[in-house]
Amino acid sequence: MPGNKVSRQKPCHHCKSRSAPPDTSTIHYEKFWLYRHCSSVQQRDRQAQKAGQLFSGLLAMNVVFLGSAFVSSMIFNHVAITLADVWILLSILKVLCLCWIIYYLLGTSRQPHAVLYRDSHAAPIWIRGSVLLFGSFSILLNVFQIGYNAILIQCKSRVEIVFPSIEILFICTQAFFLWRHSKDCIQVQHNLTRCGLMLTIATNLLLWLLAVTNDTIHMEIESQLREVEQRFAGNETALCTCPNTTICKVFQKGYILLYPFNTEYCLICCSVLYVMWKNVGRRISHHHVPHIKPKFKLQGVVFGPLLGATAVIIGICVFMMYQIQATSSAPNRQVFVMYYSYYIVLLPLMSVGAVIGTIIHALEKRELDTLKNPTRSLDVILLMGAALGQIGMSYFSIVAIVATDPRDLLNSLILSYSVLLIFQNITQNVFIIDGLHRQPFVAATEARHTGHAGQHAVASELPGEEETTTSSKQEHTQISPGKEEEMKEEQNHEAYDQRRVSMLELGQEIRKVSLSYLHSYSHLSWKRRALREISFFLVLCNIILWVMPTFGAHPVFENGLEKSFYGYSTWFAIVNFGLPLGVFYRMHSVGGLLEVYVTA
Repeated sequence: MPGNKVSRQKPCHHCKSRSAPPDTSTIHYEKFWLYRHCSSVQQRDRQAQKAGQLFSGLLAMNVVFLGSAFVSSMIFNHVAITLADVWILLSILKVLCLCWIIYYLLGTSRQPHAVLYRDSHAAPIWIRGSVLLFGSFSILLNVFQIGYNAILIQCKSRVEIVFPSIEILFICTQAFFLWRHSKDCIQVQHNLTRCGLMLTIATNLLLWLLAVTNDTIHMEIESQLREVEQRFAGNETALCTCPNTTICKVFQKGYILLYPFNTEYCLICCSVLYVMWKNVGRRISHHHVPHIKPKFKLQGVVFGPLLGATAVIIGICVFMMYQIQATSSAPNRQVFVMYYSYYIVLLPLMSVGAVIGTIIHALEKRELDTLKNPTRSLDVILLMGAALGQIGMSYFSIVAIVATDPRDLLNSLILSYSVLLIFQNITQNVFIIDGLHRQPFVAATEARHTGHAGQHAVASELPGEEETTTSSKQEHTQISPGKEEEMKEEQNHEAYDQRRVSMLELGQEIRKVSLSYLHSYSHLSWKRRALREISFFLVLCNIILWVMPTFGAHPVFENGLEKSFYGYSTWFAIVNFGLPLGVFYRMHSVGGLLEVYVTA
């Protein structure tokens, strides 16, 4: 027995001396009090990392459950728990998050050897740009809310002005934090950083949940405006209506218009913060860092932008006609037929493009990227999870239509729309996920070859460029001085020649750029060309499919079919859950498709 004890303790001394690398002074291994008995430093580091992730995840789970209980109580028992109580809880959480973010910016990130590695895949430029864009719209939303509540201060509480003010400060600080430090792989204060990140994620999730529940009220007001006016006519609640002034109407309309951007901002921040949480304590080896980082260049695409721009223009026209009809009066049958017909034409094109792109991925010889990538794993999870919103609503619509009257024109259009939407989401997810797992093309030699060939083609196509410039210079030098009238004529002639030369140079530059673009297009292989065309077409299609529901087109609720079948409250809860996820899915698909386009 004593011998066994000695044999168990000997590896501890050897592991301490062998496992520590030579640069151990710059690596801060994680420690946790539950795993002090581990024999190896690396093993203790891994166990401490898992324990820190577990405890920070439990913290976020408890905060989310507490906030969800508050929001649910506000919905089902608004007398005991009011909206002001939920705002107070969220304000406390935002203040705690602000304290941690400021501490991270001023303390943690400035410690020696705090950020030894940066994840190049985390938060690409369009994700950080989306954070700034939606954050700016969210700030403007809160400004409108403050102005609207200030006008109605006689029937509003002080909390309704304080809460948006704290929200503005929280959005500004969080956006700056994510812009500067979203790629950090922090190597110090691991547990505190994980808990702070998870607390911020939980706060953003609760803000999204509150925004979704409040958006229900706005959708209800818009869809049943006449019933609400008749029900509350002459009631005391009319004292808190917006006065007939321009500034109040601007605040009210701006608040309703910008409301969806707040939900998008919260979800984007959650995804970026989750990647940061996964990167805490992560040490990236040299072979994980790509030597050639692909950049976005609008080259090698012709038909994709043309077809996508056509879909966007037609979609904007359909959306404007729908909105004009919906805001002036109740939407008629022709508007719904036009709206669903547009989707029925567009969705099969998107599905066929995604299927062709998936087949090309199977045919090409690019290897799969099997390296650990938390950003890619999160993208896959978000794509699959966000698609459940539209897929779930589509299945509910299919059941309602089949059980009622599927042979009616509008019902058959809604049925076709639902089936095509399910198929389009599945095919697009397969195409994006397969493209994200492919290694990017190394295009350095191709770019050099394209540049040399383009210059050679331009030089061969434009042989008379130097002759025109030298002949114009000789014409200027052979002019002899004369009288004043002759000098004026010669000056006018020189000005005309200069304009002629500048126009020739401009035409030659345009011709040079077009020849270089056409040569780069023809130089790409047909597989890369097809992938770029399909990716760019799907990007533009997803943008217009994101714009239409974001800015107020909700025919799934306003057509009245599912609402009469399931009941108002049930269908409203289904739409309220699925519609924000569908909007987020379209926006997140744009980022994934851009990644596929860049790596093709």
